[in-house]
Amino acid sequence: MNTKLLEKLKEEFENVTVDFDEINLIVDKNDIIKVCKALRDKFEFDTLIDICGVDYSAYGKTNWVIKTDNFARGREESNQNDDLKIAVVYHLLSVKNNYRLRLKTYLESDLMIESVIKIWNCADWFEREAFDMFGVLFENHPDLRRILTDYGFIGHPLRKDFPTQGEVEMRYDEKLGRVVYEPVSIEMRENVPRVIR
Repeated sequence: MNTKLLEKLKEEFENVTVDFDEINLIVDKNDIIKVCKALRDKFEFDTLIDICGVDYSAYGKTNWVIKTDNFARGREESNQNDDLKIAVVYHLLSVKNNYRLRLKTYLESDLMIESVIKIWNCADWFEREAFDMFGVLFENHPDLRRILTDYGFIGHPLRKDFPTQGEVEMRYDEKLGRVVYEPVSIEMRENVPRVIR
């Protein structure tokens, strides 16, 4: 972690934290363009490495039944705000100064945020992926459409409200000479990760 960068960021911005030896900046979604321009121009973060989404809708909540004393959840339950659903996380790099920064903003009910394509041109595909996987809508994105899922896909795979077995399954039918979509024939099963103590 770079303490010089941390001090500069704390002078400029309010919500700067350090987690696992990485600097994090948490900003309001309405300030994302202003903050990103400042990070690019003033702090020389010239490279956007990645944009990803994080689903906090079930964070700290559990419906798992623990049957023995040998298994436990691995963390305590959280009193997280129920309105807090999705976070958009930007990973930035300053090649000149060898600085790294994680920029995070939380989206509540509308899941809409301004696109940063005009600041970092490479954001195009990253924003499309976040849209496809999490349903985050990026305002002023020139071509916001699915990038990883099928054309007729319904839902967003990395949200926790999507069924793990999917909605439909597809196969190639020799007689029809085309791909056929059918209801899922897989039985629903919940995998529960456990920590052995």
